[in-house]
Amino acid sequence: MKKRRMYLRMITASLMRRRSRMLVALLSIAIGATVLSGLVTIYYDVPRQMGAEFRNYGANMIFTAADEEFTIEDAEKGAAQISSSQLVGMAPYRYENVRIRETPVVAAGTDMEGAKAASPYWSVDGEWPSAQGELLVGADIAENYNLKTGDTIEVTYTPEENETDEVTLDNFILFDVVGILDTGGSEEDYVYMYLSDLEELTGESGSIDVAELSVSASSDELSSYVDKINSSVPAVNARLVKRVTASETTVLTKLQALVLLVTIVVLALTMICVATTMTAVVAERRKEIGLRKAIGASDSSIIKEFMGESMLLGLLGGIIGAILGFIFAQEVSKNVFGSSIQFRPLLAPIAILVSIAVTGLSSLMPIRSATDVDPALVLKGE
Repeated sequence: MKKRRMYLRMITASLMRRRSRMLVALLSIAIGATVLSGLVTIYYDVPRQMGAEFRNYGANMIFTAADEEFTIEDAEKGAAQISSSQLVGMAPYRYENVRIRETPVVAAGTDMEGAKAASPYWSVDGEWPSAQGELLVGADIAENYNLKTGDTIEVTYTPEENETDEVTLDNFILFDVVGILDTGGSEEDYVYMYLSDLEELTGESGSIDVAELSVSASSDELSSYVDKINSSVPAVNARLVKRVTASETTVLTKLQALVLLVTIVVLALTMICVATTMTAVVAERRKEIGLRKAIGASDSSIIKEFMGESMLLGLLGGIIGAILGFIFAQEVSKNVFGSSIQFRPLLAPIAILVSIAVTGLSSLMPIRSATDVDPALVLKGE
């Protein structure tokens, strides 16, 4: 115990005598550990952050009918196979041809809250429908029919069984236009109402055409969900939206590769800086090393002392870097993704251990050169 305490006091005193030079080494280790800890934290949190960002681009999974009959209950059974923490939203859709001012228009019946969650990129001028009798009109439809929020329009539907009758008995509902949908895509060619309104208008209930789901999961997890749903819910044909999932996987892979490359470069620069500092320290202490060897100090004791100094620097730098690394990752996450990062307790000891290991490895060559000092030459002043 006394030997350990004496050893710790000896290496601490040695560091304090050369604190200006050792401060540079400590600073480089702390900066390297900060960047390492921060980037590794970002590396592991990127899938969650990127998944949340990609959910803004719409659904990444679609349910269609595996058989002739496909109901909202079937879609809900399929969605139940997905973890509730990963299911962002599900929007069932049923499409029917209706008429506005005696002109054919495609109406989509859906769950508005589900559509809002599954398609956050939809831009609505006005408000989303919040009650029955309210209509969301695509921008192209609004332009063609000169519709604006606040208007009241009649939507009519001809039941199939009456299409051949001489006297056509149309169903109709008066709707209030509460919002204009602007997406820049095909969604602008439809009018959107609650599914219950469309069922009342058509006189038919239960069936849907498709369900769009937004799921916050990796590509492997999404594929496993698709297989699980297809095998456990016979009425549902689940498939992925390839353009979304493929893009997410590609971007995520490249971003993680970039983070890994930067981390390797930072570690290499940290090792160079520490090695340079330790080389200067060994050169500065050549006379001291020569004197110690002259009075009988072994090579192992000299190596042990220098390694103790470098390990202590690595420990201190790692602790500082682990703390600053999380702060760094938090700021990057807030500025880039607009959300807080998740704290991972396991990364702190890993960052400290890596800092100690990097410091030790980068000190090996300079420390080994200390044992090559010839006491006779050094003491003669050569």
